Amino acid sequence: MIHELPHTRETLHGHFSRGLAAVATIEPGDSVAFSCPNAGWRVAAGEMFEPRDEQLDAGHALIGPIDVRGARAGSTLVVQIDEVRPGTFGETFARDTRIEWTVDADGGTATDDRGATVEIAPFLGVIGMPPDEDGIHSTGPPRRSGGNIDCKELVAGTTLYLPISVDGAHVSAGDGHAAQGDGELSGTAIECFVERAQLTFDLSDLELRTPVARSAGAWLAFGFDEDLDLAAEQAIATMLDLMERELEIDRSYAIALGSVAVDLRVTQIVNGVKGVHAVLRDDAIRMA
Repeated sequence: MIHELPHTRETLHGHFSRGLAAVATIEPGDSVAFSCPNAGWRVAAGEMFEPRDEQLDAGHALIGPIDVRGARAGSTLVVQIDEVRPGTFGETFARDTRIEWTVDADGGTATDDRGATVEIAPFLGVIGMPPDEDGIHSTGPPRRSGGNIDCKELVAGTTLYLPISVDGAHVSAGDGHAAQGDGELSGTAIECFVERAQLTFDLSDLELRTPVARSAGAWLAFGFDEDLDLAAEQAIATMLDLMERELEIDRSYAIALGSVAVDLRVTQIVNGVKGVHAVLRDDAIRMA
């Protein structure tokens, strides 16, 4: 079943909180389709979504929260990314510079107001759940339960696995990016209106240290910390867990093979909590 959630005052919020009322409760295997303003709550050039609460909507514009029946803290939420289609408007900021983009979703490009053109690979910067703590929490940093991961690999066709932090999952999503480089060095990508995104949610008993993802032809493992070295250590530990399970090898051998076949990439360095993702391509190791 597909649940349609247009962007309205009732479906949008700009913070994480386990106290927010769910806007939909779905069964495992159901999908949610939605539109969403960009990270800065713009729906078009010069047009902001209104009304907004200056404090509660200070973060990214997110759709949700969505509860999944049977989700329990400590288990794993499976998020299949079915579709991410950007609108025609996007923007990027850097210090005193603002660039405005015209996005051609069908043509697969974006062109800025100075004439530069780039290829697009749309994804959602934020998919995640609130911490299991009272109060209001920023949408800015990524957490163990997801959030502002800002990984450009999470395009349509990818499946994201997130440790569930609260019963019900209470998951939210948004922050459309038409294109982004690893690192997101200015702090913004092509921040775009999401014309339509579709996510399918399921549950798993898979035990995870940190989030992982399955993309076309590769496994990804994430690590998050204010210290980039510690974020890398988290990503490595989770990748070694994956290698032990998927390749049926011991830890020591996984470390040796990982040194040869696993790539470490900087997801982003601009969200206070930095991100690293370890990548193991399917064709990197052939077991006898």
